Amino acid sequence: MLAATPIGNTEDASAHLRRLLAEADVVAAEDTRRLRALAARLGVEIGGRVLSFHEHNEVERSAEVLAVVAGGGTVVVVTDAGMPAVSDPGFRVVGAAVAAGLPVTAAPGPSAVLTALALSGLPTDRFCFEGFPPRKPGERARAFELLADERRTMVFFEAPHRLDDTLAAMAVAFGADRPAAVCRELTKTYEEIVRGPLADLVAWASADQVRGEIVVVVGGAVNAVELSTADLVAEVLSRTDAGDRLKDAVAEVAAAAGVPKRDLYAAALAAKPR
Repeated sequence: MLAATPIGNTEDASAHLRRLLAEADVVAAEDTRRLRALAARLGVEIGGRVLSFHEHNEVERSAEVLAVVAGGGTVVVVTDAGMPAVSDPGFRVVGAAVAAGLPVTAAPGPSAVLTALALSGLPTDRFCFEGFPPRKPGERARAFELLADERRTMVFFEAPHRLDDTLAAMAVAFGADRPAAVCRELTKTYEEIVRGPLADLVAWASADQVRGEIVVVVGGAVNAVELSTADLVAEVLSRTDAGDRLKDAVAEVAAAAGVPKRDLYAAALAAKPR
């Protein structure tokens, strides 16, 4: 069981989370001290065993967690804030549970990604989550260059001490006038949303030391080169010639181009040599 925890405001904790903490056989926590502090604020007594479960021991601890589930027990995985497995521990144990045929479910709740997206004022109909950008300047610049023509709204996490450098690199790759929003300390007392062109956000971040948990939301490219159906079909067929399945190639090309998969699949199928 993956259980979302508050990203700032304790009042966002669900009744489901409270019950799970009280009743689960094992609570696997990214930081056991933070878990106990959260439980104290919620007025909940943790009923089962508390297990340290973080990025450095997830692989080793997964076997122990799965053994409990296989034996009929309930394990709840929680992280310091938000939904496990989203830039946090949990992904590996879910994969292992699925591979072993064991049940996996979730107690949904607060999400920094969705909260920032909703508050950004940018389009929410299509978006992608890119996690933390690379730390090294060269790798970060290359990663942003690959995203320069991305049409979907993009959501990133970033550490406060790297924010000004990241925003500056975004301004170079995406353009100084690309709309964006920096969302700081979401749901907390000092929540702050700063919106504007990337150039303005660079100046804002450089003028003062920004503190707290940071989510950066960047608008998608609106002037990306429009590719014709023939161009897209050619790309699909090139990928299938290289060994990709037609369905997979269509899905990837359609997602990148922002076109319906069904239409592109039909066009590619019609053009594919018999």
